Amino acid sequence: MSIIINLDVMMAKRKKGLTELAGEVDITLANLSILKNNKAKAVRLSTLNAICRALECQPGDILQYVDDGEGEESDG
Repeated sequence: MSIIINLDVMMAKRKKGLTELAGEVDITLANLSILKNNKAKAVRLSTLNAICRALECQPGDILQYVDDGEGEESDG
């Protein structure tokens, strides 16, 4: 996948744990963990908005595009 989610990096910079952030964002620990571990297939803009608010950051601080060299997106 060409989009990398650097949530773990921003959480470390802000010194916020998974449980604390999940409570602030109102998302389950399981779903936040999926985002944190870069396993998500999609993220709602409302969730991204809440994460950015809680971590006091911009979406670009969390999301990164990386050219994986493939012409088409693959499913795995």
